[in-house]
Amino acid sequence: MGGSDRPADTSPLRPFRHAIFRDVWVANLLSRFGGLIQSVGASWLMVSLGASATLISLVQTSTTLPIMLFSLIAGALADTFDRRQLMLVAQAFMLLVSVALSLCAWFGVLTPWLLLVFTFLIGTGAALNGPAWQASVGDMVPRDDLPAAVSLNSMGFNVARSTGPAVGGLIVAASGAAAAFAVNAVSYLGLLIVLARWRSPDRPERLQRETLGRAVGAGVRYVALSPTLMTVLARSLVFGLGASAVPALMPLVARDLVAGGPLTFGLLLGAFGIGAVVGAYYSSGLRQRLSTEGFVRAALLALAAASIVTAYSSFTALTMAALFVGGAGWVLALSTFNVTVQMASPRWVVGRTLALYQMSAFGGMALGSWLWGAVTERTGVDIALLAAAGVSLACLLIGFRYPLPAAQKLDLEPLGRWREPRLALPIEARSGPVVTTIEYHIAEEWLPEFLRLMVERRRIRRRDGARHWSLMRDLEAPEVWVERYDTPTWTENVRHNERATRADADVADRLRALHTPGERPRVHRLIVRDLDAVLDPAADLAALDQPLTDPARQA
Repeated sequence: MGGSDRPADTSPLRPFRHAIFRDVWVANLLSRFGGLIQSVGASWLMVSLGASATLISLVQTSTTLPIMLFSLIAGALADTFDRRQLMLVAQAFMLLVSVALSLCAWFGVLTPWLLLVFTFLIGTGAALNGPAWQASVGDMVPRDDLPAAVSLNSMGFNVARSTGPAVGGLIVAASGAAAAFAVNAVSYLGLLIVLARWRSPDRPERLQRETLGRAVGAGVRYVALSPTLMTVLARSLVFGLGASAVPALMPLVARDLVAGGPLTFGLLLGAFGIGAVVGAYYSSGLRQRLSTEGFVRAALLALAAASIVTAYSSFTALTMAALFVGGAGWVLALSTFNVTVQMASPRWVVGRTLALYQMSAFGGMALGSWLWGAVTERTGVDIALLAAAGVSLACLLIGFRYPLPAAQKLDLEPLGRWREPRLALPIEARSGPVVTTIEYHIAEEWLPEFLRLMVERRRIRRRDGARHWSLMRDLEAPEVWVERYDTPTWTENVRHNERATRADADVADRLRALHTPGERPRVHRLIVRDLDAVLDPAADLAALDQPLTDPARQA
C-alpha cells in the first residue's frame, strides 16, 4: 500500500474502524487468553506429576523454543502461500492438539515428557501462525494505520498477559488442569470462524512459487543486504538482552528485594502488564511528537530507570511504579521495532523479515533470561538488574551511531516499470542460468558519481536475488562500462526485476541521467550453454540449437 499524508485523526483506536482487523484482534485476544490459561494448567500439572525442577522449567521452554526453530520457515511460508489459509491451518492444528491434551489430562494418562511434547506442538502451531498474522496486518489496514495497529496488537497481548495467568489459576484451582486445557481448545474457535469468513486480498501468482529453501535464502539475503533491517535486528537483539531481566527476575524481586510472597509477585506482574497496556494505548500520540529513534530512546530510558529503581527499592509501591514505567518502555520499544521492520519491507518478503526480527528479539530475551539468572546466582538480583540497566543504556548509545530510520517515508510498492521482453529464442521458465549485461557510456567527469551509484546498485541487485554481480570497463573504449549479473533460471530473472520498488527508482533514474544524452543503456540477456554435450558422441547436436531447459545440464 502506498504512503499518503498523515491523517488528522491520530486516535490509537483508529485501526478498529476496519472491521476485519477489529474482528481478528478480538478473536486473537481471546485465543491469547486461552494460551496463557493453558500455560498455567501445564505448569501446575507438571508440579502435580512430581516432575523435577528442570522438567517444570522446560514447560516454558517447550512453548517458546519452536519460535526460535521454525519462525524463519513460517515466514517463508507466509510469503509464498495464502496467509489466511496458513493461519487457518495453524489454528486448526493447535485446536486438535489442545483437544488431545485435554482428553489425555482428563483420563489421567499424561506423563511429564508427554506433556512437554504437547506443549511443544502447541508452540509449533504458534510459531507457524505468528509471521502470517503479523504480515497480514498490512493487508487489513492502510499503511498510515499500521503503527497504531501494531501497538494495538501489543496492547492486546499485554492485556491477556496481565490477567490471563490469574484466570488460569482460578480455573485450575476450581476444576483442574484438564479444564484449563479445554478452555484453551475452545478459545481457538472464534479466530477460526473469523478467518474462515475473511476474504484476504488476492495475490496473483504469475510465476512458479519459490521452493521453501530458495524462499528462506531470499529472506535472509534481503535482510543481510538491507542496512535498515540489519540495524533493527541488531538493536532488538541488544534490547532483548537487557529488557529480559525485569520479567525474568520478577519472582526474585518479589521474594528478596521487597520481602513479599505470591500476592506481591502478582501485584508486580500486574503493574508491569498494565504499564505495557497504557504504553501501547498512548503510543500513537507519542509517535506524533518523537522521531523513530527518539521514541526508542525514550523507551530504553524508561526500561533502564525501571531496572535501577527496582534494584534499590525495598517498598512494594515504589517497585510497582517502576515496573509500570518499565512495562510501558517494553511495549513501546518492541512495537517500534516491529513497525520499522514492516515499513522497511516490501510485501513479498515481509513475513520473512518479521520472522527474522522475531528470532532476534526472542533470541536476545532467551539469552538474557539465562544470563541474568546466572549473574543473580553469583552476585544477587540487585546487581543483575543494574547490569541489565547498563545493557539497555548501551542499546541507547548504539543508536547514536546506528539510529533507526524513519521507515514510514519509504515507498516500497513495486516499481512496475519492468516488462518481460519478447525473446527471439523460446525458453522455458526453468531455463538458465541467465546472464544480464547493461552497457553504460559515461563521460570522465561523471565517473565518481557513477561509481558511487553503482555501489548502491550492487547492493540492490544482490538483495533482490542477482548472483555474481560485477562491473567491467572496456580497455579499448574507456567510456564504456558494463554491469553484469546472473540468475539461476529465467523465472528468477523475472522475479528479480519485478522486485524493484519505488524507493529504488532514484538510483536507476540517476544512472540513466549519467548515460550519454539521447541514448539509453543497452541491455543484453544471454543464456549459458553447456558445451559438454558437444563432447558426447551420443548427443543430438541438433538439440544444441534449442535453449537449455534441463537444470542438470546448466553451466
